[in-house]
Amino acid sequence: MREASATRFVRATTRGVDRVLSPAALVEYEGSFEPRETVELEDGTRVIAGASGLEMGLLFEELENGYRYEQEGEAGPFERMETTITYEPENEGTRVRMVSSVTLGLFPRRLTDRIAAWKREAELERTLDAIEDTLA
Repeated sequence: MREASATRFVRATTRGVDRVLSPAALVEYEGSFEPRETVELEDGTRVIAGASGLEMGLLFEELENGYRYEQEGEAGPFERMETTITYEPENEGTRVRMVSSVTLGLFPRRLTDRIAAWKREAELERTLDAIEDTLA
């Protein structure tokens, strides 16, 4: 597995950041898939997301200051993908951090996982752009 990460300072309170985050919003903010269905589970939320004939489930766990989510099974673009988004107050705004671990499960893993992490980093940056735009 390879790690991708992104961080951004936004000029908003943590309460403001919290208001614009939800499992479906995070899928939409990433920009690769559209949220099609949201199901509340006993221990979290499942978002069914799709694009171009591909559909996958993402399982979300709410944290005190963000979310942790992962691709459900192997029915998505990755063999495994897990992501954490957290936020905390900083100066007169909020620092938002995203960290994601991914693997395509294809050989040569060293190359394919590097490509997967590169793609994932772009999705994380798009997410932070969308959060910042939504808060503006």
